[in-house]
Order: sequence, then structure tokens, then C-alpha cells
Amino acid sequence: MRTLPALAATLVTAALCWPASATAEVSLGRQVLAPNDGWASEGAGTTGGSAAPAANVHVVDDRAGLVAALAAPAPRIVYVRGRIDGDTDDAGRPLDCDDYAAPGYTLDGYLDAYDPDVWGRETEPSGPLEDARVASAANQTARMKLKVGSDTTIVGLGRHAVLEGVNLHVDRADNVIIRNLTFVDAADCFPRWDPTDGASGEWNSLYDNVSVTGSTHVWVEGNTFTDGDNPDSAQPIHFGRPYQVHDGQLDLTNGSDLITVSWNAFTGHDKTMLIGSTNNPATDRGRLNVTVHHNLFDTTLQRLPRVRFGQVHVYNNHYRVSDDLVYALGVGVESGIVAQANVFTASRDLAPSRLVYDWGGTALTARDNLLRTGHRAVPVDLVAEYNAANDPDLGTDAGWEPVRHTRIDAPRAVPALVDRFAGADSH
Repeated sequence: MRTLPALAATLVTAALCWPASATAEVSLGRQVLAPNDGWASEGAGTTGGSAAPAANVHVVDDRAGLVAALAAPAPRIVYVRGRIDGDTDDAGRPLDCDDYAAPGYTLDGYLDAYDPDVWGRETEPSGPLEDARVASAANQTARMKLKVGSDTTIVGLGRHAVLEGVNLHVDRADNVIIRNLTFVDAADCFPRWDPTDGASGEWNSLYDNVSVTGSTHVWVEGNTFTDGDNPDSAQPIHFGRPYQVHDGQLDLTNGSDLITVSWNAFTGHDKTMLIGSTNNPATDRGRLNVTVHHNLFDTTLQRLPRVRFGQVHVYNNHYRVSDDLVYALGVGVESGIVAQANVFTASRDLAPSRLVYDWGGTALTARDNLLRTGHRAVPVDLVAEYNAANDPDLGTDAGWEPVRHTRIDAPRAVPALVDRFAGADSH
């Protein structure tokens, strides 16, 4: 459950005053997920590194310190202080795309080689320039993607704790907490062109701000996700498609399970939250169970979330959607989304049918949701609106009912509550 403001202020003050050598018994780093707070409270619950001895508590303020702390013994608490840039070398010197580029790679050369008028649209790129792009991407991945292991809490220390150009990768881990951080611009210097992706081809990038793969019991709470001064909308057009340098802000894939995503702010992004990355049930069926509550989705365009296979409870979120919205809720293969008491703030020009998209699913349970235009909020039947504009129809029974959740707030209270308390530095 979200920390009450008065207590939150005390905790932030304690964190600001806490020296690196002391044990902070009262801090965000020692907090655990409350009972019944979504799927991550199932079983043993999610405690992260809360039991860490003093020797396993680290305060970091640069990439080298963060890497060392994440590799230290568990259980571990990692406090991030100030701004850490992932695009730096071991001495802290800033790196840019030219530093990562492998011999033989230039963007101009890549565009010349794989122009659809030259290469065609039936075959994915191959050959020396694609090999050089892959090698360049590997150089960047080695700096940006940081592995997070089991029994770990990563938390921003005080206000304005920022991870820029970092992809935290929670991979095959259990019991992880990520809180009170601002994630900025995990941009890919070397997107891959795939002319076979869709009718017109697509540029695809590698990095999320946070990637959760094959992991269980993960709590992502009170963070802000943003592309900063490098938004998707500012990217150029190549081959008639946006040059996509960002992937997800928070993606949960590869059989991950028992996850709670709460009180975060997702802002100004395209592909925001993917739950399940393929339609293959071998890894994901019976998993990908996620709770998404009290989050702010602010001018994000799609995947809010997009779901495959999982039983996903989406409640008390505030969606501030622009007319550029692609969709909010993506109903994928064998998905079971229960969308409850959410509020969608939109212009009068946005058709409510655009709030849902069918990616091969069959049903969506939706109740007590509101559509707000201006100062007027009215109930919106998400399934009925979708079915009135699309075929085939979606059913209204996702096949399960959530039992693990915090108090479900009245939807009319959601915008003020979420706008005030969602995101980093709001504890």
C-alpha cells in the first residue's frame, strides 16, 4: 500500500540524513510489500533486500558503484544518490553513439545498404553492415544493461535520484524491489530495421528502462519513467517509418510472474508496458500474473499494458491520453485482464473504442471505469464501446476474479490521488 504522505516525508528526511556507513532501520530500503498488495504478495511475498546486514547496504552515485553494488552479496540494498549516467566508461567519462560504433558501421551506410528500394522488403538485413550494427549494439549493451539479482532492493535516496541511459535487467531472479527512481532515456544507438515487420516494416530497439525476464516476486513502486529531452516524437523518419530508439519503459516477459506495479508515472512514451512477448504458451501459460494499480499513464501511446496469457488486475490507474493514442489496454492471446475503477482523461475527439485493442484475446472484464472530458466524468463500458466499432466482439468475462489487492478507491477520486502521489519523489 502506498505510504501515507506524513510517514513518507519522515522516511525521505531519514534517507537524506542517513550516512553511507550507518544502518537505516527506518527507510524505504527496509520496507517490504504489504500483504495482499497484488500478485507480488502471493506466497512468501516480496521483501527484496530488506533483511540485508549493514555490510550489504550500499550508497552509489556513479555507474561503477552501481555495478559493484549489484554484484555484491545478497540480500542487498542499493541506494541511488543523485544522477547516474549509464553511458560512461569505467573512469566516468561520458560515452556517445560514436564510442560504441564498431568498425564498418555508420548510420548513413546502413540506410544506403538496406533502403527498401535497394534491399527489398522480403528479407531481413544481413551482411557486413548488419554484422557491424550487431557488434555496435553489443558494445552499448555491455554498458547500459545492468543485471539485478535475487533478494535486492534498489531505491532512490532522497529526492531526484536518476538513472539515465540505464536498462535494469531483472533476469531469472526472485524477490526484487525497485522504488523511488526516475528512469530517463534508455535510447538505442543502433536500432534494427526489419522490413518484414508489419505491412511497412519497423525499426526495433533493444532497451527498456526496466526489463523483467523469467523472474518472480517483483515490486516496482513509486518510480517515474521518461524519455527526457529525447522523446519518441522527436525521432526522424527513415524508410517511411519512425526511427524507433526506445523500446518499453517496463516490460515483463519470458515467464515472469507474481509482480505488482504501483504508484509509478509513465510519461511521454510510445510502447510502455508489455506483459508477455510472444504468443507461444510454452513459457508463459499460467504465469505473467501481474497487478497494475495507482499508476499515472501520461501521454503514453500504447501498451498500457498489452497482455498475453496472464491474469492481470488493472485498477485505479489514471490515463491522460492524447489524440495520438494507439490504444490503452491490449487484449492478447489467452489474456485475462480485469480493468477496474480506472479513469481515462481524453479530449472529446477521442473515440472510446480506441481505448481497447484486440491482439488475439477473447475477453476483457471491465467495470466502474470513467471517461473524463474537461470537467465531466461519465461511466464508460470499455467492452461495449470496443464491440460497437469492431468485429469480432470481445466477451466480458476474463475468467477470474482478483482477490489480492489494496483498497480499491472510488474512480472519481483517482485523478487527484494518482496525480499527487504517483512517481518518484512523491513518497
